[in-house]
Amino acid sequence: MAGYIEDRWLNKKKDPRTGRRGKTARYGKGKRYKVAGILGVRDRSFETLEDAKAWLRRSVTDKERGDFVDPRDGSITLADYIATHWAPGRSGAPKTRQNQERRARLHIIPHLGQVPLTNITATDLRAYTAKLEATVASVDSRRGILSELSSILEAAVDDKRLARNPMRSKSVRWPKASQERRVAWPLETALRVRDVISPRYRIAVVLGLGCGLRQGEVFGLSPEDIDYARGVVHVRRQVQSIGGKLYFALPKGAKTCTADMPASVAEELKEHAESFPPAEVELPWGRPDGPPKKVSLLLATRFGNAVAVNTWNTYTWKPALAKAGIIAPRSKGAKPWQWQAAPKDGFHVLRHTYASLLLEAGESVVTVARWLGHSSPAITLGYYAHFMREAGSKGRTAIDGLLGREK
Repeated sequence: MAGYIEDRWLNKKKDPRTGRRGKTARYGKGKRYKVAGILGVRDRSFETLEDAKAWLRRSVTDKERGDFVDPRDGSITLADYIATHWAPGRSGAPKTRQNQERRARLHIIPHLGQVPLTNITATDLRAYTAKLEATVASVDSRRGILSELSSILEAAVDDKRLARNPMRSKSVRWPKASQERRVAWPLETALRVRDVISPRYRIAVVLGLGCGLRQGEVFGLSPEDIDYARGVVHVRRQVQSIGGKLYFALPKGAKTCTADMPASVAEELKEHAESFPPAEVELPWGRPDGPPKKVSLLLATRFGNAVAVNTWNTYTWKPALAKAGIIAPRSKGAKPWQWQAAPKDGFHVLRHTYASLLLEAGESVVTVARWLGHSSPAITLGYYAHFMREAGSKGRTAIDGLLGREK
């Protein structure tokens, strides 16, 4: 049915005696004209006949094109839409979903949560991006928040609650992708941390510095992942934490990889296994409530448990940084967790140091990308090109040689 307009103040049929349409019980109450009969579209009422006709024409056309959006569906606030429609349907790894929830809760809902979906305009979003710039220092973090908001609004478009995503407006400009260079430690600094950290956890620094493994990958490493004959480490899992609950998960990007293992690292691994035997640990697999899986872990606490990242950072890593003179010692009377913030001196700096050492030694970007587990050498080059201090020298030497011979 194409739809019709009903006058709710007058009867549909005329009075046979007077030839006029009599008044209904609703006469003078509420909006007079109701548009109804459009399949899949809720009825809507209007004050004037002209508005009702315009709505009917537009709705039928949009319905035929598949573009129809009932504005009442968009009257739901952004916060309510996130809670009742977007959040329950999210997919992906648990850590990814946790990050999505945090961005929405901390950075989106406080600013735009009470605005109805259909009222979110490009003007609002320009003001919002400016507010983010003033409150969120990291460019990458701001881009992540805006990407999350855009995904939410895109879902609202798919749900027929919005006709278009206002985040796609040309005037809503995202911050440019960060060109921040990865910072590495001097080798002497990394070795100093290795030597002052607790002996049980020395091997973690060795694996980060000598193989480029991420923190969670080190904590999830099993003796069965080490191939001494080929000189490689198979990165097959990591230890993750959500709400304080540990679980095993695939490495970053949900893909396994193989890292090179120098002979010096192999020797350290053998010595560690003799001093601190592996422990069999059972954790959920894939998510905090996933099926249990037992893995023999190379690195475990003295109680035979998997290492919790936050606890390790507070009670092992930062005390080592303080001993090595990288951060200030904890002030007298401070709580155990009240250390100086050290975002650029987290465990990941060992991975950056590993990459810098390889590239400065002349190793090819393709090889370094494979050992780091990057999907493309372009990623490695984008992160670490500034460590290639001799880049171009071979080419210049070759050209100089050619030109010299031509003389």
